[in-house]
Amino acid sequence: MKVAVVTFPGTNCDQDVEHTYRGLLRREVVRVWHRDTDLQGADLVVLPGGFSYGDYLRTGALAKLSPVMDAVRSHAEGGGKVLGICNGFQILCEAGLLPGVLLENVGRRFLSRFVHIRVESTGSFFTREMTAGDIVTCPIAHFQGNYFAEPEVLDDLERRGQVVFRYCNSGGEVKPEDPSSNVNGSCRAIAGISNRAGNIVGLMPHPERAVEALTGGPGGSSGLQPFRGAA
Repeated sequence: MKVAVVTFPGTNCDQDVEHTYRGLLRREVVRVWHRDTDLQGADLVVLPGGFSYGDYLRTGALAKLSPVMDAVRSHAEGGGKVLGICNGFQILCEAGLLPGVLLENVGRRFLSRFVHIRVESTGSFFTREMTAGDIVTCPIAHFQGNYFAEPEVLDDLERRGQVVFRYCNSGGEVKPEDPSSNVNGSCRAIAGISNRAGNIVGLMPHPERAVEALTGGPGGSSGLQPFRGAA
């Protein structure tokens, strides 16, 4: 498995992703700059978190125009795996590779805290080694993480098993109207989705920041399991 980690101006989680794959999972990792058009034969392309282009206009609105995105789109359309975390999720939605949009958090405040997310579907490459109901505890760090889509789109995501993660409480209960668990106000407490084929996944929380007990805080190493499945 070769993993390409894409860096845009303003990306700040690329080293975390590289450490997860290279340092912990012993996979080959290549670094790809946003102006590059060669993914170097990668099996998996990761768009990490950060603030690409300073989040000007809308989050991901400028990054989707970077030269590398043509290569990412071709990779995905050919069945290649693509993972977008936080800003990467925003970019995938802006690029039309995933449905919906990330709006400002309810309360219009930047949120940086640990959350619990529950695995809803194991049909994606990122959760194939997990079990529905498994809980990952990891941080969020975003101002525009409120997932929104029209009701008919949400219904379609539900029907096709494309909701990959939902925000939940520590006991695994999902309560979309509860701001203590669904902290950014996302529709139906959705924290991550996939495309229909399951080879493109986007999520707002940062599991790569909870992959080792030493640094994972209350999340411990719970964030490592989905990366194992994707490796």
